[in-house]
Amino acid sequence: MVEALESHQQYPTMPEVMEELKRIINIGFPIAAMSLVGYLRNMILVVCMGRLGSLELAGGALAIGFTNISGYSVISGLAMGMESLCSQAFGSRNLSVASLTLQRTIIMLLLASIPIGLIWFNLEPLMLSINQNPDITKVASLYCRFAIPDLIANSLLHPLRIYLRSKGTTWPLMWSALVSTIFHLPITILLSFTLRLGVPGIAISTFITNFNTLFFLLCYMFYTRTTSAPEESITTPLSPSSPLPPPSSTALIDREEWDVLLRLAIPSCIAVCLEWWWYEFMTILAGYLSEPRVALATSAIVIQTTSLMYTLPTALSASASTRVGNELGAGRPSRARLAGVVAIGLALVTSFFGLLGTILGREAWGRVFTADKEVLELTTIVLPIIGICELANCPQTTSCGILRGSARPGIGATINFYSFYMVGAPLAIVLGFVWRLGFVGLCYGLLAAQIACVVSILTVVFRTDWERESLKAKDLVGKSDHFAHADQTVLIKCEEGVGFLKEMGFEK
Repeated sequence: MVEALESHQQYPTMPEVMEELKRIINIGFPIAAMSLVGYLRNMILVVCMGRLGSLELAGGALAIGFTNISGYSVISGLAMGMESLCSQAFGSRNLSVASLTLQRTIIMLLLASIPIGLIWFNLEPLMLSINQNPDITKVASLYCRFAIPDLIANSLLHPLRIYLRSKGTTWPLMWSALVSTIFHLPITILLSFTLRLGVPGIAISTFITNFNTLFFLLCYMFYTRTTSAPEESITTPLSPSSPLPPPSSTALIDREEWDVLLRLAIPSCIAVCLEWWWYEFMTILAGYLSEPRVALATSAIVIQTTSLMYTLPTALSASASTRVGNELGAGRPSRARLAGVVAIGLALVTSFFGLLGTILGREAWGRVFTADKEVLELTTIVLPIIGICELANCPQTTSCGILRGSARPGIGATINFYSFYMVGAPLAIVLGFVWRLGFVGLCYGLLAAQIACVVSILTVVFRTDWERESLKAKDLVGKSDHFAHADQTVLIKCEEGVGFLKEMGFEK
């Protein structure tokens, strides 16, 4: 009997696999759509900058690259630290941990935005000190100064998105992003062209759009909290209507809990930044090649291509993080393992679509951006290499989500560092400059980094002791066991917001 049970746990049935696949797609599809909407919104920015003039386009491009490196990557990475805690907390029904994690993360991101904002405000003297073009620097500085409020918007948006995603509630994220993006184009045209604000108008339109997205999300949360009924089953993520239990001020500033959040947030931030910065590193190297104009133009097309293809891995990574965290928090290690295996399998399948797209559509895709023959020729050579990179990137990114869901972001940061900077970067320099392969050599360096990364991270994932991770999750989010292991009737009352703390013997 025991052997049959173990066999069942080791080899899930096809209905179980299909059910897990359905759950992952249900979480991931809206996230992929939201990422695609974000990609289109960024394209709108670039197009509008191009319409303003070549100087504005150059300055705007410098500003976007700088804000991505110094600000958005940091905010996004730090926010990912809450994924482990929230997904496992919702799995174990520990509403207090989820609520406090959301609030602590918002405070952490707002504090992190202060030094970032100061850097953005003083961009012009910083760029002039490293001999950047004064005219381009002035335009970039204007963009950065007017984009500072966007740090506040992102400090609120990222935690709320992760909080809702950790419940498995992702469709509102897509709809709020879509509706705000519909307003984004007319707002950008009004500010940049009608009111003649130029590049500052584009920056203002960006943070207005993000605040609109935040407003729509808050409206959704308020509406569902007051109208929706709670879910009956503890085997599924919490309903969107679940209120935030009102924590005490002493709980919010608990030093031990802050240490836990920071130990997860800092490695997550490092992992994200290391990967984002590598593409900027490749762009810088392209400027030192024998044909810098062609290489830099091709580099811009490559970055746009990888950004578009990254929408699917991002969605799968988020889905894997949520499902693995929920199941570990609920004390179901075999289902957490199943969620990881299904997510990686789906990643391998979808990565082939990226490869086919870059091979079959490389010429047509290049013409979307340029008519330059030299740039088009180089683009048709490197895009298939980027497609092969996607075969490794998609399962690698998905596996990073599994590590976040199991509260192990530090492993992902370590793997990213040695893969991209100890393997990829030296090989890119040797191939590009010593062997004189030019930009093609840089792309082969990226391929080597992705291969090293995916082999390492898949080895870690498939050697995971899921029983041990389940016990770690219990320790991580089960410290307030009054929430995690309370009677089911009391849990339902908590979702309804009816005197939970009083029934448990706590004061508000």
